[in-house]
Amino acid sequence: MKNKNMKIAMLAGIITYISACNSVKQEPQAAAVDKEQIKKEIQAKEDEYAATYNSGELKDIGYYADDATTFYQNRTPLVGKEAIIEFLRSDLVNNSNKIKFKTNEVFVSNDGKQIVEIGYFQVVDSSNTAINSGNYMSLFEKRGDKYVCVRDMSASDITFQ
Repeated sequence: MKNKNMKIAMLAGIITYISACNSVKQEPQAAAVDKEQIKKEIQAKEDEYAATYNSGELKDIGYYADDATTFYQNRTPLVGKEAIIEFLRSDLVNNSNKIKFKTNEVFVSNDGKQIVEIGYFQVVDSSNTAINSGNYMSLFEKRGDKYVCVRDMSASDITFQ
């Protein structure tokens, strides 16, 4: 009888050990990210940014995060939303240029909280002649329920001679 109980106990232990080793823990799955919807949302932010700049009246549209840094061409980085807005205001004093943006691609993190946008920009003067164009990259973070730009930079494709 002891021998039979011992065999049953050993068999139960082996089965428990094997089943414990074979169990797979299910990792919580992140909600599916709709990349096309996010691309539309980012393009809408770019359109709003351009419309605000082109109106000549800069106001806070929630594009940049308070701690954003932007890398404009041929100047030191602008750190903080206030510094960026001040630069844009001073830029508008000296010109009546218009800008437009086109979101070409977005790369979305698995959790949808960060987005890298790659796009194209064009600047035209008051006679609608292109005076600058090129490409840009922007990093957005979801803060609260909206995306804000935390880093961006651009590169002109105009060749100066």
